Amino acid sequence: MTAHQQAPAALLAETPDGLLVPRGQGRTLRAPAHEVTFKVTGEHSRAASSFEVVVPPGFDVGAHVHTRSEELFYVLEGELDVLAFEPRVRTREDWRDWESSSGRRTVRATPGTVIVVPPGCPHAFANRSGEPARMFFQASPPPDHERYFEELLEILDGGGEPDHAAIAALRARYDIEQLTPLRHDAGRG
Repeated sequence: MTAHQQAPAALLAETPDGLLVPRGQGRTLRAPAHEVTFKVTGEHSRAASSFEVVVPPGFDVGAHVHTRSEELFYVLEGELDVLAFEPRVRTREDWRDWESSSGRRTVRATPGTVIVVPPGCPHAFANRSGEPARMFFQASPPPDHERYFEELLEILDGGGEPDHAAIAALRARYDIEQLTPLRHDAGRG
């Protein structure tokens, strides 16, 4: 056997194993306002953290922007109102009425819809339906969103009105400029 023939075997011995996370598996964090299952973390990928997120009726993440993070959302089940553009005017109350200088407006995302958000692009999602929605969410670079979700769900787990000051401080630590308020009204569709 030549050295050329031995190289692939030597390379295979040094290659780490891949990660397989079956449906329904992964570490899940639950709060009345959100459910997040960690699928791929910074421990397994240098490129991105990946999550499965259940968005209950009445949850609105609020419009926000990141200076460093890139995100991808893929709607698996249900419907979400989404935004991914710079508006003519960033109003503070409700992003649903925003419009871009080219006429883009928020849309209703249904299963199969993909939303890609580059750094610096305002974005938001809200579940205004009466049923939970489920999406695949990927954030790059890891592990900021992992830590953010852990700390956010601790805050939201208290029930009732979210502690907006605590959420604002958390978001500032994790490169999130909040443009409109995070809202959760489980009784509202």
